Amino acid sequence: MTTPLHPGVERAGLLIDRKRYEEARELLARRLAEDPEDIQAWVELARSHLGDQENGAKALEATGQALALDAEHTGALLTHARALRAGGRFPETESVLREAIRLAPDYWYSYALLADWLWRIRWLGSVQTKGDRAGREDFMAALREADPIAHQAIRLGPEEVYAYEVAWRIADMAADRNAANQLDEAILRLDPQHEEALARRTKKTATAPGVKATKAATLYADALASAPGSAPMQRGLDEASYRLLRGVRWLALLCLALAAVGIDLFATGAESQKELPLSLGQRLWDLVPMAVVWALGALLRYHRLRTGVRVNLHSLIRRRTWPRLVLGQATWAMLCALLITQIPWTQRTVPLVLFWAGLAPTAATMWFDRRKTG
Repeated sequence: MTTPLHPGVERAGLLIDRKRYEEARELLARRLAEDPEDIQAWVELARSHLGDQENGAKALEATGQALALDAEHTGALLTHARALRAGGRFPETESVLREAIRLAPDYWYSYALLADWLWRIRWLGSVQTKGDRAGREDFMAALREADPIAHQAIRLGPEEVYAYEVAWRIADMAADRNAANQLDEAILRLDPQHEEALARRTKKTATAPGVKATKAATLYADALASAPGSAPMQRGLDEASYRLLRGVRWLALLCLALAAVGIDLFATGAESQKELPLSLGQRLWDLVPMAVVWALGALLRYHRLRTGVRVNLHSLIRRRTWPRLVLGQATWAMLCALLITQIPWTQRTVPLVLFWAGLAPTAATMWFDRRKTG
C-alpha cells in the first residue's frame, strides 16, 4: 500500500519542478526534522541537490538515507542513479537501474533511462579498455544493446515523449534515418510543439531539393510560431531570409543589363549603335522595364511573404553584416544602371565604366558568399 505523501513534501516537489530549490530544501529540512524516516522527503531532497548545483555528494547522501530505510524503493533507486552520475560514478548506474527494473518491471521510465545511459556506459567502457582501438563497431554494438530497451520503454509508456526521445537518439547515432524520422513523427503526435523534433522536421522539409527560399522561410516562420525560442529554427529562418536577400542582387544586375541594352552600350554585328545623346523620352522609357522588374520580382513577392518573414528580413539586416553588404551591392548596381540611362551621355566611355563598376563587385562576391548564412 502506498504511503500518503506529506503535504510539505508535496509542496517541496512542486517547488523543485519550478526550480525554486532553496525554498524546497527549507521545507524538506523541517519535514525531516519532524520525521527522519520519510523516504519521499529524502528523495525530494536529493532531487533538489541535483537541480541547481548538480551536487552529487549531497544527493548521494540523501538517497543513501532513503535506501537505508527501504532498499526496494523504486523512486529512491532512480534518483540514486542520477546522483551517481552527477557524482562521477556513471558506470555504477547500470546495476541500480536494472535493480529498479527488476522491482518494477512494468514502469516505463526505468527502461527509458537505462537505454539512454547504457550505450554511453558501454562506449566509455570500450574507450577505457581499448583506448584508441575502440572503433565504430564497439559504438554500434552499444547502440544495438540499448535499442530494444528503449522500445520496451515505448511499449510500456506509449504516451511518454521521453521514451521516444531516447529511441530517436539511438536511431540518430546509428544513422538510421528512416527510424529517426518515424520517431520524430511519433514525438510530434504526442507533443506538436516539441522544439527539437519540430526543428528537425522543419529543416528536413525546408532543405529538400527544389524548395525555394520563400517556401523555406515560410516553413521556418510557421514552426517558430509554435516554438518561438528555438535557436535552430531561428538560424534556419535567417538562412532562408538571406537567400531571399541574395535574390535582390539578380534583379539589380538584370536592371544593369537592361540599362546597357537601352543605351546600346555594346555593338552587335553590323547594326549601327543608337545615336547619343538619347532623347528624354527614350531615357524615361528605359525606366519602365526596370520598374516592372522590381514590381514583379521584389515588391509583389515581398508583400506576399508572411509577416514573420518580413519582420525577420528587417531584423537580419540590422543584425548581420552580409545582408547589409548584399543590399549595398544591389543599391550600387541600380545606381550605376540609373546613371547609365538617365544622363544624356554624348559618348559611351563613361557608361561602359559604370557598367563594369556595377557588375564587377557584385559578380566577384556572388559565388564566394553562396555558403554564407547571413
